[in-house]
Amino acid sequence: MIQIELSCESPWPDGDWDALADRAARAAIERTPHGPLLTTPATIEVSVRLTSDEEVHALNRQYRQKDKPTNVLSFPMVQPDLIDTISQNSDDGEVLLGDIVLAHGVCVAEAAERGIPVEAHATHLMVHGVLHLLGYDHMSDDEAEAMEDIERQALHGLGIADPYLIREE
Repeated sequence: MIQIELSCESPWPDGDWDALADRAARAAIERTPHGPLLTTPATIEVSVRLTSDEEVHALNRQYRQKDKPTNVLSFPMVQPDLIDTISQNSDDGEVLLGDIVLAHGVCVAEAAERGIPVEAHATHLMVHGVLHLLGYDHMSDDEAEAMEDIERQALHGLGIADPYLIREE
């Protein structure tokens, strides 16, 4: 069972971010071989933090040595090769899959640049972040293509247009 723990800080406006994050996480997970995480008896927690560019900038500098804000950061808590064994090896029935952090200003600017609602772009960034928690990456062209394909499928299932098609136009 997936459980989303969401915190929404200023300057993010009030909204139904909990439901959006839950839908994004489920859409991402069900399109991977890790789909059984959605129905496992263990509680699989994903922490999502919506915060300021300044906080994301500090995290990006501290953990990635990049001195700038970015749209989304992911902090996996489970090694990719151990994800399939989560439900069998969880002592208390709860596992933190990882943390996802979104920067408000960067997200708003990117959404405006693409001409899409902030909620649609935030959904994309959450899907992207969840895939990172599951061990997906985009360091090589093949990895990027595989990850983007899953993102497209997940977003299509949520009624959101292909974000990579929009960027290329």
